[in-house]
Amino acid sequence: RRGSFPRSEAKAGRSDLIFLIRFRHCCLLRDQRCLLAYLYDRLLRIRALRWEYGSVLPNTIQFHMSAEEVEWFNRYKKSLATYMRSVGGEEGLDLTQDIKPPKSLYIEVRCLRDYGEFEIDDGTTILLKKNSQHFLPRWKCEQLIRQGVLEHILS
Repeated sequence: RRGSFPRSEAKAGRSDLIFLIRFRHCCLLRDQRCLLAYLYDRLLRIRALRWEYGSVLPNTIQFHMSAEEVEWFNRYKKSLATYMRSVGGEEGLDLTQDIKPPKSLYIEVRCLRDYGEFEIDDGTTILLKKNSQHFLPRWKCEQLIRQGVLEHILS
């Protein structure tokens, strides 16, 4: 028998136990509401991670997520990608770019670590090596800035 309050005694006329049973029930409902609010807040934070870091989470963040949270992130990522492909014509529309309105179309960036070759729209390939500086289209390098590969140089 799981509960600590015998219900048969409460039904038999022990009215002092009815108060304790109701109190315990209210405590359980409160705990349930708190847990649901906590889980909902975590899902909102995981959803925000997709917009901040892109479709690949850093290992340090993924380490602190449960298997169910990683699965939810992957399902959200696929759902968002499907939606973005459905809008904006043939190529789709990347909603994760330009989260803040840009002041200029090109920005100066510094490479923080070796990344390798990076191709921009006109077909030009740029080698991103540590400490190299480049003048690139903002929308092409925003994802790399969020991932910590590039750093925006503010003049």
